[in-house]
Amino acid sequence: MELSESVQRGLQLLADQSAVDHSGFQVLLDVSFRALLSSRADPTILDQPELKHMDRIHLKQIHAAVTTFILEAVKHNADQSTISSCLEELTFSTERVEIFFNTHQKHKKDIERLLSSIGRRSPHINDVSWRLEYHMKNGHLDKINEPFYLISLNTENEGSSEDINFTCTTEQLQDLVAKLKDAAKSVEKASQM
Repeated sequence: MELSESVQRGLQLLADQSAVDHSGFQVLLDVSFRALLSSRADPTILDQPELKHMDRIHLKQIHAAVTTFILEAVKHNADQSTISSCLEELTFSTERVEIFFNTHQKHKKDIERLLSSIGRRSPHINDVSWRLEYHMKNGHLDKINEPFYLISLNTENEGSSEDINFTCTTEQLQDLVAKLKDAAKSVEKASQM
């Protein structure tokens, strides 16, 4: 796993036993997992008695680094040796590595479930249907006789199907078709490279 410099600095602060004592270490881990699994943000999550003596900037930096590391570890399905080697490179003691890994294992399935519930890609279009209709008249004028198109895009996202319906004038439809042709040309050029 590749970690940014700021994440590495935050984790090194967490590893420093003079900056974060044993009880503060466990509380920071618990708070970080709780923050990830909570359905809403809690602005007081870092206001724990065990963390009151810590510098607030360092505390926030550590919290951001820990949550980032947790998400990366779950995303890459990191095993014990990967997590251990990453943390040991950042000067974690064997005891802290073990505590981190045990806490990680306890919450790993919940974090995986959370990450899998987040959409991974945009819906893709399965089918398009259209129908030409006319505005014959409206409440203000007797005769309009303007054509318009009813467009229906059948999309699929993560196994569920949804129809997106919209109307457009002839000019709007011509503009849409021109933009789609431009996109198709761009894809064709990219595939030839």
